[in-house]
Amino acid sequence: MQHFISDLHLCPEQAETAQAFQAYLRGPAADASDLWILGDLFEYWTGDDDLSSPFHAEMTAAIAALAGTGTQVHVLVGNRDFLLGQTFAGAAAAELVAEPVCIKLMGEMTVLMHGDALCTDDVAYQQFRALVRNPAWQAQFLAQPQAVRHKIAADLRAKSEMGKQEKADDIMDVNAAAVAAAFDAHAASRMIHGHTHRPARHTLTVSGLPRERWVLADWHGRANWLQVDRSGWALRSL
Repeated sequence: MQHFISDLHLCPEQAETAQAFQAYLRGPAADASDLWILGDLFEYWTGDDDLSSPFHAEMTAAIAALAGTGTQVHVLVGNRDFLLGQTFAGAAAAELVAEPVCIKLMGEMTVLMHGDALCTDDVAYQQFRALVRNPAWQAQFLAQPQAVRHKIAADLRAKSEMGKQEKADDIMDVNAAAVAAAFDAHAASRMIHGHTHRPARHTLTVSGLPRERWVLADWHGRANWLQVDRSGWALRSL
C-alpha cells in the first residue's frame, strides 16, 4: 500500500492541521509501505535552520517516527517549501526527491509532481518559479540572516495571496498541453499531483492513449490522502 499527500501547509497558526497530520502519521500512514509527500508540506521553509523552530522540529520528528516503524517517506518540494534540504531530510529520516518522479504503481508507469510546473498559463508565477529555483538566487537568499529570510518569505506570501484575487481561476489551474507533454515525456499512463487544491480524478486521452490524472486534496484541519493498493485507487480522509 502506498499513500500520497500534498499541500498540508503546516504552520503554528494552523493547529488543527498539525494535529490531523500527527494523527494520520500515527494511524493510517503506519500501514503504508511508502508515503509520498508531493510538496508544500510546510507553509514556509526559508532554509534548514528552520528546524530550530520548535514547531518545525516537532513535525519533522513526527515524520522520522513514522519512518522508524518501517514506512519509507519520500518528499518532493512545493512552491512554499522549495528550500527543504538534506539536513531536513536527515532529521525526518526521509528521501528528498527531485520532481518529476516516475514510479511503477500497480504495474503502470506513474509520474509524480507537485503540480505548479503544469500551471503554465500563469506566466508571472512561472517567471517567479524559475527565479527562486535558480541555485544562484537560492545561495544569495540563504546567505541572509534567518530573520531577514522570514520577513522576505512573509512578504512573498502576502503578495501571492493578493495576486490570487486578481487572477482568473482557470489561469491558476493546470494547462492541458502541459499535462499532455508531461504524460508523453515520461511515457506514463497515470499522474499524481497537488498544488491546485482541486481534488479529483480526471480521465483523458493523450496521443491516442487513455490516461488518468489524480489531483490531491489540500489539508484544512483534517488528513487527506490518496491510497493505492491491490483494491484500487481512492481519495481518503481522516
